[in-house]
Amino acid sequence: MRKIYVSDFTLKKLAGERKNPLLFREKTAVAASVDGMGVDAVELPAIVKEKEDTIVYKTVAANVQNAALCVPVGDDEAGVQTAWEAVKGAVKPCLQVVLPLSTVQMEYTYHLKSNKMLPKIESLIKAAKAVCENVEFIALDATRAEDEFLVTALRAAQDCGATAITVCDDAGVSLPGELADFIKKIRPVVSVPLYIKVNNTLRMATACAFEAVAAGADGVKTVVTGSNELKVDDFATAVKSKGESVGICTDIDVTRSHSEVRSMSRKIAETESESSAAAPENAVDIFLDGESTAEQIAEACAALGYNLTSEDLGNVERGLKRVCENKGCVEAKELEAVIASYSMRAPSTYHLESFTTSSSNLTPSMAHVILTKEGTEISGSGVGDGPVDAAFSAIEQAIGFHYELDEFSINTVTQGKESLGSALIKLRSNGKLYSGNGLSTNIVGACIRAYVNALNKIVYDADEEE
Repeated sequence: MRKIYVSDFTLKKLAGERKNPLLFREKTAVAASVDGMGVDAVELPAIVKEKEDTIVYKTVAANVQNAALCVPVGDDEAGVQTAWEAVKGAVKPCLQVVLPLSTVQMEYTYHLKSNKMLPKIESLIKAAKAVCENVEFIALDATRAEDEFLVTALRAAQDCGATAITVCDDAGVSLPGELADFIKKIRPVVSVPLYIKVNNTLRMATACAFEAVAAGADGVKTVVTGSNELKVDDFATAVKSKGESVGICTDIDVTRSHSEVRSMSRKIAETESESSAAAPENAVDIFLDGESTAEQIAEACAALGYNLTSEDLGNVERGLKRVCENKGCVEAKELEAVIASYSMRAPSTYHLESFTTSSSNLTPSMAHVILTKEGTEISGSGVGDGPVDAAFSAIEQAIGFHYELDEFSINTVTQGKESLGSALIKLRSNGKLYSGNGLSTNIVGACIRAYVNALNKIVYDADEEE
């Protein structure tokens, strides 16, 4: 059985179609999901915002464990190094040179004749090959290219180091048999793996892809969601049902792909709808990481409407750095949570140094918390109904006081396993309520920080009254 290569370009498609771009966590979730289905490659959009996209792609590269990770190099050699820096940490990095071969697309998109396009193909592939072993040449609108130029371009791409070639039917007017004939025509001149990207304009994408691979194509391009593209679960199901008749198979987990496609399609539609409803026309675009400067953080805070003092800004900067150690980066919603947690608060009479908790369904939860009070270390241990209750008991033992817990709530600022947890604590002292907010990727840590935040307000208020 001949194994068919399946490359997923969902992230590329969504980047070009959505009014509201995917959030950081959504991009990483999509990549992890398709990797788990068994696809052979995950394709990323071309880099637009260098700093922002590089951070996201490096995170995706660390999370994609099995599939190759592909990214376009752009239109010039300067983009090759940028693309390489973004994906070089992947298990299987791949650089893509994406250029049109039909006359209409060459002249419309690049204003180039065929005699000028050929050197461009060669120079970009050579530059990509110099830094990355795997280089894919993607021939846009290949089914409408002139036969002689198509063959010349594909041969040139191979001679310059391309390790795979993809031909695209972007017009979407080819019938299954016509695409099969197209593959048979170019297969003799392509010695590297040959992939096909079909179109679903005529609602025959699955049939077109099946006929193309039966005719000799080594792989296909798929998406999880999209009306005019080949769906990964549709193709995998077709191969599972009829692939044996032509000697082909895939590594796609068909059952999982059906489940993931339904789930992801629903989530993507929901987040697009929520973003459209919630985001005003002048929504603030913010993206900060651990290397962001104080000036950049101040500008982002101001853009959200916060006029912070230098002391509060310093607190926000330190809080941001701490969050980014675990999360990598934050966007507008997360920055607001950091501001709420780290700014406009009482002086830190008590400061959290560390905490340890243990919990099981067989024994009560236990916690040990270490605080500092004006430079002196204090600690306490507690037992409770769950790690949060035990941690609060440990804090009370350390400070020697008990405060009535009036309100306690936990929310996630973002979704996903790396999401930020936000905890709100309200303590009552002498009949007065004091609220504290805590933020951390560890939800118990968020609760402890919220408690200490409220505790510091109680102490500060008592000192002021004296």
